[in-house]
Amino acid sequence: MAGADLEVGRPPSSPRAWLWPIAALAAFVVVALGVLYAGHSEPGRVDRWLVSPTADSVRPPWRRVALAIDFLGEPAGAATLVVVAVAGCLLLRRPRSAVFIVAGAGLAVGAATLLKHLVGRTIHGEGNLSYPSGHTAFLTALALAVALLAAGRFGLSRAAGTLLVLAAALVAGAAMGWAQVALSAHYPTDVLGGWCTALAVVPATAWLVDRVADHRRQQCR
Repeated sequence: MAGADLEVGRPPSSPRAWLWPIAALAAFVVVALGVLYAGHSEPGRVDRWLVSPTADSVRPPWRRVALAIDFLGEPAGAATLVVVAVAGCLLLRRPRSAVFIVAGAGLAVGAATLLKHLVGRTIHGEGNLSYPSGHTAFLTALALAVALLAAGRFGLSRAAGTLLVLAAALVAGAAMGWAQVALSAHYPTDVLGGWCTALAVVPATAWLVDRVADHRRQQCR
């Protein structure tokens, strides 16, 4: 990134260079799954292979775990996570990092919401748009943004930084994805679409935040 504030960009060790091909592949997966399941209201072949269509929601005590994770994607839980992350950035005097976190998570959720209406896939009847999973997109995007900032903050090598970023995205996406499927809120391909939405949106958001910051800096000179 331009400047030391966001700490995820231009140094040679930055993991962002490795994220662009991953982002491109993720965008392709999002579009491909969207086209494949557009207008559908039933699980696809992959969904049936991963989860029995007659399976009930997960039972206690794992249901409580799934509900707790699901809460992190609800408005109150998501807002709490974002506020904590932003507060941490501001305490470290990294305002651009705070902007990146808010923009990354917000744009990922916005993209997922827009795609839901474009694709029109439903679950449990009309009106319950399911593709892609906004909960999964949000938590994955937040984890990606925080991991990118941490990689820059601690000066990790490109390999170590990339490993941290991808591990954070995988853990966050897998946890929220499991919760959504376990609670019968989404099909497995919905959560895959949400995960890939975050992978596609966050690197582009980081680039956009850099460009805006660079432009403002040049105007101030």
